[in-house]
Amino acid sequence: MKYYRLLPWLTLFTLLILAVDLHAQPWEFIKERDGIKIFTRREPGSMLKSFKGEADLHTSMEQVCNLIGNVKKVDWWDKNLREINVLLYEKDKHIQYYLVYGAPWPVTDRDLCVDATISTDPVAGIRTISSVPLFNVVPENPKYVRIKKYRQKWVIQDMKNGVIHITLEGFVDPAGNVPNWIYNMVITDTPLKIMRGIKARLENKQ
Repeated sequence: MKYYRLLPWLTLFTLLILAVDLHAQPWEFIKERDGIKIFTRREPGSMLKSFKGEADLHTSMEQVCNLIGNVKKVDWWDKNLREINVLLYEKDKHIQYYLVYGAPWPVTDRDLCVDATISTDPVAGIRTISSVPLFNVVPENPKYVRIKKYRQKWVIQDMKNGVIHITLEGFVDPAGNVPNWIYNMVITDTPLKIMRGIKARLENKQ
């Protein structure tokens, strides 16, 4: 009898715990390198972490947007990028592309289809590039593990003083046989490498 009296309270307690878990956790500062700040937080409903990188660039809005928005020139991306095919390209509006990432042996290579939309707020001086998975366009290749849980967002803001503030936020579930602890250990390298590449090209620090 006592158990049944407690059951509604136990149920409510469980729901409250789940509700807290489903809400985004606060960002945790991890490190700063070359003026780039890196943060992580646990993804709601997952043991994996999402990442965020922030940096100020001494360059122009046009140069930043031309570099980040040009998927046909990606030599500043991760060196493990083996292949990229542009499926659709509407400058400053919409981009779709397919890419393959090489993974170290014995991990299987990954592939991903991306659908990116670009929006601009000229009053606030902000451009946003939001990317999500693109399904049912490129057939899955048995040689690769297809990434299906992914998101990425660039926020490029003109600070009006010769400085462009960029933020890169993202999450990817690598699927397959990659242990969570390995993923969470290296996830901070992703935004750091990408943003270092941008700074090197736009601030002539190569």
